[in-house]
Amino acid sequence: MSNPLPNILLVLQTSPTRWGTLLQRFPPELTTARPAHEEWSAAECLLHVLDVELVFQERVRAFIAGRDLSAFDPDSEGSKLEPGVSPGVLVNRLVQIRAGSLLMLEDLVPAELEKKVLHAELGPVLLREMVNEWAAHDLAHIIQAEEAMMQSFIAGCGPWQQFFTRHKKG
Repeated sequence: MSNPLPNILLVLQTSPTRWGTLLQRFPPELTTARPAHEEWSAAECLLHVLDVELVFQERVRAFIAGRDLSAFDPDSEGSKLEPGVSPGVLVNRLVQIRAGSLLMLEDLVPAELEKKVLHAELGPVLLREMVNEWAAHDLAHIIQAEEAMMQSFIAGCGPWQQFFTRHKKG
């Protein structure tokens, strides 16, 4: 099996910069607007990524120690966006926390990727699978944040809305 870590590290290294580009230069009406009822704004997507960053770190430690994984419910265990917190503050937090994650992942050797533990909801899982999920999770929430920010533009593009049906929420 090939080692997925180099590509995973590339995703995780570049994500904070992408979040910074996406959120730091835009006004709050774009970054905090929810695309539809019960869906996260771009800033809330980043807050979730911050929450799970610590979960992923703990899970890597659990794999290495051979401990099983508990479930994580972002709705009940996740943070709530504090009014007035700038996206820049969230991006800076991600940069700091992600640095520790990258060091942890860079220390892994390919054989450790085959370690298996039990996940409370998913059953037997490999560290290889979890680190792939980490990269996919990062990318998925960047896409989700972009779609949240698209909504006001889609609403304002008149007859061109037909070209955005895949992205339109609510």
